Amino acid sequence: MPLVKTADLVAAAHRAGTGIAAFNVITLEHAEAIVAGAQQARRPVILQISENAIKFHNGQVKPLAAAVNAVADAADVDVSVHLDHVEELEFLYAAADAEVSSVMFDASKLDYADNLSSTRAAADWAHDRDIYLEAELGEVGGKDGAHAPGVRTDPAEAAAFVAATDVDALAVAVGSSHAMATRTATLDFDLIAQLKSAVPVPLVLHGSSGVADEDLRKAVSAGITKINVGTILNVAFTDAVRDYLATSGDVVDPRKYLTPARQAIADTVASIAAVVS
Repeated sequence: MPLVKTADLVAAAHRAGTGIAAFNVITLEHAEAIVAGAQQARRPVILQISENAIKFHNGQVKPLAAAVNAVADAADVDVSVHLDHVEELEFLYAAADAEVSSVMFDASKLDYADNLSSTRAAADWAHDRDIYLEAELGEVGGKDGAHAPGVRTDPAEAAAFVAATDVDALAVAVGSSHAMATRTATLDFDLIAQLKSAVPVPLVLHGSSGVADEDLRKAVSAGITKINVGTILNVAFTDAVRDYLATSGDVVDPRKYLTPARQAIADTVASIAAVVS
């Protein structure tokens, strides 16, 4: 199947009341594994390239995006490519030349007024180029903490923010936390339901690596559409590399340990993609 647009995948899931999984890409092996897992589960998937991943690849968007687009285009399930947690405008503007269909512009570290104005400008720029724009309101954990006072997304504020910015999707803070290596996060399902009722655009759950399968199902039922996963893939990848090297410590060919590591990511992707959609 050809490379598709994120807007189409998210809209289809939103209409159906199901979820669409989005997985972070760091290396080519990640992209290959994510697509393999999606094909194994027979589910569509979103490949996400974060600003941190771009910086790891010497700050160059186009080479990484070109490789990821090529992997997506060769898939036999629907796959889109997305830039995630973009804070610097140079990376937002690079999205057009990189031929990605969507960007998550993250101005959530700013106060509400500055987040709103910056996000509105980003949405206007993106929509002029037929790029789908996701934003964030509230503070997803991993910064000052998922349970610190005042960090969770307020439904009324979210409704006003979406109306004022014209964003296409909204990442919300409901108890998940970035960079969790264990799946022990506690989500506020009542808040998710309130946000679903208040906000007309699809809701996005960041930090989903820390959420157990059953709670991911509940989150989708409560109103989450897009499920972002990153850290748990790296846990699976690194565990597989460690296991291989523990018994084959003299190996020098990286393909030897990257093969099981890539498969470990694929298996994780297949499991999560099936859970949420």
